[in-house]
Amino acid sequence: MAGQPPTLREIQTEFGFRAVETAREHLQGLVTEGQLVKEPGRSRGYRLPERSGASGLPTRLVPLLGRVQAGALTTAVEELEAWVPVQTRHSGDVLFALRVRGESMLGAGILPGDIVIVRKDAAAANGDIVVALVDDEATVKRLRRASGGRIELHPENPEFSVIVRSASEVMLLGKVIEVRRQYEAAPLD
Repeated sequence: MAGQPPTLREIQTEFGFRAVETAREHLQGLVTEGQLVKEPGRSRGYRLPERSGASGLPTRLVPLLGRVQAGALTTAVEELEAWVPVQTRHSGDVLFALRVRGESMLGAGILPGDIVIVRKDAAAANGDIVVALVDDEATVKRLRRASGGRIELHPENPEFSVIVRSASEVMLLGKVIEVRRQYEAAPLD
């Protein structure tokens, strides 16, 4: 079930264990190491511990909801791919993550394949990097509010054009608060 820990049987199936007891033993080892917490009497009772990391902030699981274009606009499709652990003071329900496609934000250090962590409905100021929906197409760009009620979405790569629309044509989905990069990430489709 999305957003809930797996059952022992789901873990057994996913990892190809022959017995449920093998899954239980592995999970108990993680509990002993402090990597998981077991809530007694619950079939989905394993969870990440509510502890602070080096940042002093609790770890929350944030949904990775697909891809966002850093380039030409493409149709936005929301599809839960995975859960990303994030150390944050925000509750998990105000954050989401997207995998970046395209090269329009290279100058801001956002590369194809990176994961951006986005805070929904955050107040975005001029100069903030945002995820915006323009005509049902999502993009990640730097925000500029122009005169006359216009919104400008600026790339950080001179090979791409600025997107200029009226404020009514742009929906800000959130403000990028973190960028993550994996050096052995799965290839993009």
